[in-house]
Amino acid sequence: MSKGVWIAGGGVICGIGENLGACLDAFEKMQPGMATMQHLHSVHAQTFPVVEVKASNATLAERAGMPAHWSRTALLSMIAAKEALEAAGIGDLKQYRTGLVSANTVGGMDKTEHFMEAFLTDQSKGRLKEVVHHECGSITELVADALGIRHHVSTISTACSSGANALMYGARMIRNGMLDVVIAGGTDALTRFTLNGFNTLMILDQQKCRPFDDTRTGLNLGEGAGYVVLVSDAIAEKVKPWCKLSGFANANDAYHQTASSPEGIGNYKAMQGALQMAALEPADIDYINLHGTGTQNNDSSEGLAIERLFAPAFPPLSSTKSFTGHTLGASGGIEAVFAALAVKEGIIYPNAQFTTQMKELPFKPATTFSRGNALTHVMSNSFGFGGNCSSLVFSK
Repeated sequence: MSKGVWIAGGGVICGIGENLGACLDAFEKMQPGMATMQHLHSVHAQTFPVVEVKASNATLAERAGMPAHWSRTALLSMIAAKEALEAAGIGDLKQYRTGLVSANTVGGMDKTEHFMEAFLTDQSKGRLKEVVHHECGSITELVADALGIRHHVSTISTACSSGANALMYGARMIRNGMLDVVIAGGTDALTRFTLNGFNTLMILDQQKCRPFDDTRTGLNLGEGAGYVVLVSDAIAEKVKPWCKLSGFANANDAYHQTASSPEGIGNYKAMQGALQMAALEPADIDYINLHGTGTQNNDSSEGLAIERLFAPAFPPLSSTKSFTGHTLGASGGIEAVFAALAVKEGIIYPNAQFTTQMKELPFKPATTFSRGNALTHVMSNSFGFGGNCSSLVFSK
């Protein structure tokens, strides 16, 4: 048994940077990644900005050390996982009981869509090797095999809370003495299916998204991957961990297939549960990395839940999706890395595109980047479709 679960390191690739350092540079220079799509081919290319990773599959494959014909989802996953392991500095994985718990929502759908282009016109056409990695679990298995992970491999797919739930699952494995090390987080590539689905829901913004702004009209889709390396107490003693994963909780308000309950019941219970596990009071939280998608429903329900839990004093808070876009199954992993690093280096991230405070809320997000803040406890929220809500607390 391990009483604690520690973050030994983290890695990110997304639309604002090919690694964590590049992402920090984008935050500091106030450079969100929204642009016209270049790698995703869609009839909506000129309508909706997206936050793509600025690299072709061939370039990503070279960095990942994987075949270029594999799904972009797997390539992004491998790059971020490798960076996380390097940052953790724990050495050869073979000396530990190691697991990979990886989240995604699209699997290898990017390759399936390419297959269908030829197949639908002529059912004797299309390369079947493009569909063999279609399902979500296949992406995780490709990366686990490439990393040589054999002890435990799991895939989480709970919509937008997937990445956060991967950390929770991995943490439980360590706390119960089943594993020593877990690479946990998420990955997702942009696909036409995703873009069309969110367009059908009418929650895509035709401009840069504005989370927690009174003028918000929707989200921008993004892609990427983010992983942390979770380690036990025994391993943490051998390295210099970034911080501790001190609390986590998942709750479901079961209100609607896609929308959160208007009053944010699931959001509130997830944050409350994470605080209880960490034995903290709301006043102990020094910064909140918001789920903050920029949709009318999400920002209102999350904001009302925060008001209910934290009023009258609110910590600094912001949504990094104002830079990265909503990376779906990857978002909880990417934002966990940002939150863990915030504890390590005292970082508060800016909320880009913010101009007007929401009328129904008594607080507004931080709009400037800063380092060296005295942050002891940071909360990261990930609230998914179906009311699947998760909150994580990272502590010094």
